[in-house]
Amino acid sequence: MASSDRHAADRNPPDETPRRPAPHPERIAARHTATLALAHALSAAERGLAVIPLSRTKLPALRSPHHDRPHHDRPHHDRPQVGPPPSSVPPCRGECGRTGHGVYDASTDPHRIRELFAAAPWAAGYGIACGLPPYHLIGIDLDTKSGTDAPAALRELALRHLFTIPETVVVTTPSGGRHIWLSGPPDTVVPNSAGRLAPGIDIRGAGGYLVGPGSRTEHGVYSTVPGTAHLPPAACPAALLRLLAPGPRHRSSPPGGGGRPDPQQGQGLVQFVLAAHEGQRNTRLFWAACRAYENGLGEALTGPLTDAAVQVGLTLREAHSTITSAARLTGHA
Repeated sequence: MASSDRHAADRNPPDETPRRPAPHPERIAARHTATLALAHALSAAERGLAVIPLSRTKLPALRSPHHDRPHHDRPHHDRPQVGPPPSSVPPCRGECGRTGHGVYDASTDPHRIRELFAAAPWAAGYGIACGLPPYHLIGIDLDTKSGTDAPAALRELALRHLFTIPETVVVTTPSGGRHIWLSGPPDTVVPNSAGRLAPGIDIRGAGGYLVGPGSRTEHGVYSTVPGTAHLPPAACPAALLRLLAPGPRHRSSPPGGGGRPDPQQGQGLVQFVLAAHEGQRNTRLFWAACRAYENGLGEALTGPLTDAAVQVGLTLREAHSTITSAARLTGHA
C-alpha cells in the first residue's frame, strides 16, 4: 500500500460501531395494533365512554398486581419469567392505586388512558365499561357461535313483551354476532347474565364491558354497523328493562300455603313451546324450562313441557336433554 493510502486509512478508520438488530416484525405489528387501539379508545372516551386496554383474547391487557404470574396474552418476547401464582388473591377493585383491576381501571381521562396503554404495549383493543355515567351502558350480545338464532330470540321477546329495539349503536363481532348498545337509567342496576334472557343472548351490565369497535382479536376486528357509529346509545325500552333488571322473584304456592306450586301457573310457558315453529323448538323449550325452574315450577312443568316439545317435533331424548340443561343452568340439576 502506498504511503498516502496508509495515512488516509489511519485518518478514516472503518466504522466499527455495532449495528442494532432490526426490530422483530411481530413487535412492530403489535406496536402498530396497540397504537390503533389507543386511538379508538381515546375517540370513545371523547364520547364519555370509560375504557380499558384489552388483549387479543378480549381479556383486560393488564394483569392484576395481586398475583405474580405471567400474562399469557403478551407476545412471547414480552413475557416476564416469574413464579407460580399465590394460593389466594386479596380482593381489590383498584383501591391500591395500581393498574390491573380490569373494568375498575376504566377511565375517560386521556392522560390516564395513555398511561394504561403505555403499561400494556401488547394491547390489541379496548373495552368499554358498562353501567357508568353518562350513558349507564347496557350491552345486548347476540351470539351465533352456540348454534342458536339469538336475533330471532330477541325478536320473539320483543313481540311477546311489546317493545321495539330503537335505532342505536350496533357493533358486529368477528364470529358474526352483534352487540346492541342501549342506555339505562341511573337508578337501575342491570346485572351481567349469559343466556338468562334467552339462549344466545348475553347481557353486559354493571361490572361488565363491551369490546369496542376497532378492536382486533385473534379472530378478527370488531366494527360498527354502517350508519350507527355517530348515534348515541338509545334509551332501553321500559319493557325490556324490566326483563333485564327484574325485581326479586317470589315462588308461588297453592292457596292454603305449602305444597308444590300449581302447574296451571306455568301454562303460559307450555303454550310458548307449543307455538314454536321449526328452528325455534329447542330455543323456546330451553327458555321456558329456565323460567319454570327460576319460578319454582321446574319439577311440576317437566312433564307438560316435555309433552309440548314432542308435539312440536322434538324427540323425547332431545326434550329431556334440553330441560336437563335448563335445570343445570339455573342450579337445579
